[in-house]
Amino acid sequence: MPVHNADVEDIFNQVADLLEIEGANQFRVRAYRNAARTVGGLSRNAADMVEEGEDLTELSGIGEDLASKIEEIVKTGGLEQLEKIKARTPPGLAELLKVSGLGPKRMQTLREELGITSLDELEHAAKEGHIRHIHGFGEKIEAGILEDLERVREDEGRTLLMVAEQVAEPLVDYLREAEGTSQVVVAGSYRRRKETVGDLDVLVTGDDGTRAIEHFAQYEDVAEVVSKGETRSTVTLRSGLQVDVRAVAPESYGAAVLYFTGSKSHNIHLRRMAMDQGLKINEYGIFEGQDRIAGEREEEIYALFDLPLIPPELREDRGEIEAAQNDALPDLITLDDIRGDLQMHTQSSDGHATLEEMARTAQGLDYEYIAITDHSAYVAVTQGLDAEALAQQADEIDRLNEKLEGIVLLKSIEVDILEDGSLDLPNDSLKRLDLTICSVHSKFDLSRQEQTERIIRAMDNPYFTILAHPTGRRIGERAPYDVDMERVMEAALERGCFLEINAHPDRLDLNDVHAKMAKDMGLKLAISADAHRLDELNYMRYGVGQARRGWLEAQDVLNARPLSDLRPLLKR
Repeated sequence: MPVHNADVEDIFNQVADLLEIEGANQFRVRAYRNAARTVGGLSRNAADMVEEGEDLTELSGIGEDLASKIEEIVKTGGLEQLEKIKARTPPGLAELLKVSGLGPKRMQTLREELGITSLDELEHAAKEGHIRHIHGFGEKIEAGILEDLERVREDEGRTLLMVAEQVAEPLVDYLREAEGTSQVVVAGSYRRRKETVGDLDVLVTGDDGTRAIEHFAQYEDVAEVVSKGETRSTVTLRSGLQVDVRAVAPESYGAAVLYFTGSKSHNIHLRRMAMDQGLKINEYGIFEGQDRIAGEREEEIYALFDLPLIPPELREDRGEIEAAQNDALPDLITLDDIRGDLQMHTQSSDGHATLEEMARTAQGLDYEYIAITDHSAYVAVTQGLDAEALAQQADEIDRLNEKLEGIVLLKSIEVDILEDGSLDLPNDSLKRLDLTICSVHSKFDLSRQEQTERIIRAMDNPYFTILAHPTGRRIGERAPYDVDMERVMEAALERGCFLEINAHPDRLDLNDVHAKMAKDMGLKLAISADAHRLDELNYMRYGVGQARRGWLEAQDVLNARPLSDLRPLLKR
């Protein structure tokens, strides 16, 4: 059975979760989380590296012990250590970590006081009002638990886009090997580049659909064949992801791709337009009576309504059809438009590469500039920079810029926004920088008004440039903190500040709706990979996908500009 990077990442994260529940040393817990992040962000398959005998200890944060565990997972599909920890841990307990505000200590208290070991038990206790009476909790925390449980339930059965991509790409390559297959596409929310997907809808066309379906059923990653017919098969992969493969006739390929890409609301809108013209539209084509008049290509279907092809990322029925009717569709940003990256971390804080290694890798991406944004020291776990260390790094950047050709390193830092809205470093330190990235990393539980005013007060600082990951969410792990995003954006516009789309796949923050709000207000955004390792610079593509879902064009994005145009914008 093939082992994907996502499998290794998941096992290491499970180990970290269970060790954290047991109260293990935080450095040990962090080592597994860092290893999970390293493997999950690799551009190559770790299984291939093991098979080719490569030295895994050369990977950032991977020592001999973790390297041996990666080899064990690759060769056996599991990790003995994880099974031992699971055996001594009540099942379902790790699920509680997904609820915001429930760390290991609070979980242990709930377990001792109320016997809670699962999400269902937690939900029942919260609804019955039992949690509020426990010392250290109260009504506010109980209400927050109930609210976040809704998010956790919604996230169940959803897969991060990056993880789905690791499964989908080799599957598509495999399906293309089937004799007579001419086209393969993954449709659905995956094609629309949503941040999570429920399952994968794959369409194939060619000379013999039955042969393609037989070929699919033999895929080595299949755990269970749920159903199989001549033109359709549904399977569950070892990862738990469900995949539907449909073989469609060439003359219906465009209609099927359109139909299964969705969204449902976009399709319903088109169906109503077709009915108004006396037509019928479905996955087989567009019909006038019994005659198919279009269906081979998506473009010809839209053309029947006098519309240009609408990019998949926009198909959410949020005004894209009206924009197409008025010749007002945006010229969406592409990865090729990106000229640099404005957030990344090095060994000086919690990153795993040197300044020069980051610069050289960025050169390989044809970037003109990058900003080095190591953390400030407020959150101890990031091992961030104080004023003296920041000054030393600035000197080092100046020396490196004299040495490098074709790329410029911008001096910056990711500085914490404290509870009172002040920044974690004095202005005397910040004024030497080219820009300052500002972030909320603590006190997520402030009220909406308090959190909003905290951020706006920080923006009053003349050295505040970009608000990073503006809602603080981690998809499937932590809900966004409560903040009035419209007020924050208005304040940024008034003060000449900007917001970020953080491209890390488990953040994608801003979301698509807020990105569209920023565009409509005229607020420019940065798209930043937030890379902590060299491979993570490639996360930029997820941020670009999110920006496209938010209708952003190159002109809306700070780092789609050459450095000569960017510098004036970075100065308040």
